[in-house]
Amino acid sequence: MIIIYGNQELWESLSGEEFQKAIAEQDAFNRRFKETGELLGAYGNADAVQAKTVRVRDGAVAVTDGPYLETKEYLASWYLIDVDSEKRALEIAAELPFAALKEVEVWPILHEAPGNEL
Repeated sequence: MIIIYGNQELWESLSGEEFQKAIAEQDAFNRRFKETGELLGAYGNADAVQAKTVRVRDGAVAVTDGPYLETKEYLASWYLIDVDSEKRALEIAAELPFAALKEVEVWPILHEAPGNEL
């Protein structure tokens, strides 16, 4: 899994033209690796203000607005890839256009939930 962290301030720091160019580059990246079969899915998350936090304590459910963030950044996007090696995963992550704006993380997936097989 390739993870990009960001925040609204980062996205708003791009001019309209820069943002459109970045999205076009991202779309080309997605198409390229979808065609190789290595990209299983690419997912962009909404801004943190649209998120909800769910807590269950003693059977009582509490839903609150947004996550409690101790940092200015949050999970912005993630990519699920299927590759033969860590080396290949790192190569693909290095080609991610948004990696030029923000570092990205590569996390191995240990297992898949039953019934979730692709």
